[in-house]
Order: sequence, then C-alpha cells, then structure tokens
Amino acid sequence: MTALDQPTASTPLDLPGWRHAYSGKVRDLYVPADPAADAAAPDLNAASRVLVVASDRVSAFDHVLEPGIPGKGVLLTTLSLWWFGQLAGIPNHLLANTATAGTDDAAGIPAAAAGRAMLCRTLDMFPIECVVRGYLTGSGWKEYQASQTVCGLPLPAGLQNGDRLPEPIYTPAWKAPMGEHDENISFERTVELVGADVAAELRRLSLETFRRASAIAEQNGVILADTKFEFGADRATGEITLADEVLTSDSSRYWDAVLWQTGTTPEQRMSSFDKQIVRDWLSAHWDQTGTPPALPEDIIERTAARYRELLTRLAGDTPVA
Repeated sequence: MTALDQPTASTPLDLPGWRHAYSGKVRDLYVPADPAADAAAPDLNAASRVLVVASDRVSAFDHVLEPGIPGKGVLLTTLSLWWFGQLAGIPNHLLANTATAGTDDAAGIPAAAAGRAMLCRTLDMFPIECVVRGYLTGSGWKEYQASQTVCGLPLPAGLQNGDRLPEPIYTPAWKAPMGEHDENISFERTVELVGADVAAELRRLSLETFRRASAIAEQNGVILADTKFEFGADRATGEITLADEVLTSDSSRYWDAVLWQTGTTPEQRMSSFDKQIVRDWLSAHWDQTGTPPALPEDIIERTAARYRELLTRLAGDTPVA
C-alpha cells in the first residue's frame, strides 16, 4: 500500500524518536525526543533539526476545513522536494538525508511519516510571507478594479483578470498567528520588521526564485501565476535560507498554459492546478462567518486530481511513496 492509499493523516502522528512541537494549518513540526526533557514542552528554539510533516489538512480563508484530502501531504512534500532540487544555488533548509518521496534513502524519517516528511535544519524564521505575483488575479484583481493598484503598487491601465503583469511584483505580508488573517504590508514595513538589508535580500531572493520557477513551469505547459515563500536565518551563519514548503499547489496558483493562451473568459483562461476549486466552492456556500461547512466528496476528489496532475506535469515520473 502506498502513502496515497493510506487513511487521511490530519492529526499529529506518534513518531518514535520525535516529539510533536507545533502544528500549523497544514504542517506538523517535531523535534528529536529527549528523555530528560519535559515532553509537554518541546522547544523548537533549542533543537538543531526539525521534522516537517505535511498533513492532509486543507485550509482556505485562514480556516482549516473538514475533511482533509487523502494523500495531499505526500503530494505537497514530493513537489516541494522536487522544486528544491531544481533551485540550485538558493540555500534551503533541507538536511542531506532527506530524499524524494518513493526513494529508499530517507534516513532518519520514521516509517509512519514516509513520503510526507522533510528533515530540516531549524532556522530563525522571518515573520513575513514573501508573496510574488506574475499575473493579475484573486484579491489583486479586486484591488486593481477599485484603485488600479495591487497591494498599493500602481499598475498600468487596461489590464484584465488573468493578464500577465509587465514584471513580477513583490507584495509581502505579515505572518499572522493561526486563526488570524495575514496582513498585506508595504516593503517599508518589512524594513521596520527585519531591517533594510534583510528586507532587500528577501525581495531579491523571492523575485529570483519566482522567475526561475516560472521558466521551468512554462517549459512544462504550466503557468505559475503567483506564490509565497518563507525564509529564515541559518543559526550558525545568518545566511537567509528558503524554508517550509516551496511552490506547491497550496502555496501557489498554477494554470494550464494552453487554456490561458486560448481562453476567452477568466474561467477558461485560468484552469487551476491548486486549491482554487476549494476556494470557489467555499465562496459560494459560506459567508466566512462561523464554522466553514464540510467539503463535499466531489470537491475533495477534484482537488486531489488537480494536485496529482500538476505533479505529473512538472516532475514527470518522480516517484510518489
């Protein structure tokens, strides 16, 4: 039985040799177990390495939804590892014995988390979502209609929903605690948060990584419309390092390049390989107050299928555990 066939992994796992330290909307973090330490208070700051496990949880509009999408964590992890492998020269947080899902050299990763875990160095994370947009869509399109700007940045007149921007733009956000909304911020505000040198390097690295990834995606018939990156500082050297997931269906918008080129309506142009199916269904069935409704089975199946198709288009026969 493969990891994709296994039951949905939506709650933290009991992993031998590791202690659960933190859970985000989708990922669970574990630190090495220390019998002498208080298991009720594992310390990410004291650990030199961390196991990042992608669950099958799905989030939208800052809420974790039910049910999860079976196999989603494996697909996200496999795609992240593939992308890290494409981005030579951009420092990342992977340790050498983290392997692509489906291979047999992922030493140090417990069997229960196989295929959905990355063994990583711990970093001092920056409180910034490094968002890069190459196309006009989503909340950016709504703002543009009102003010001809995106996150306060002026854009040319006459653009339509789904249009390619003249150049990719960097629109950072403040990373809010879970349950609160991330907040778009200006570049000047990032300078206040992390200092001028770090802010400038985060912008440079984000734009460089986006441009490189966009070119690779387009070679495979896929458009990278926008994405978000997260970075941290290496605790030994201070080097700014790419972390968390990277360029996945959860953190990015991906479109079918052929449909984008030939489509006549936004819906035809923007056939998504991401969780836009979930966002669209939720927008039509929930007013964003109270508890979100449960996702229907067909939405879960369609979303999982699009995630799988993206991985196949980009990574070809990269094995999935």
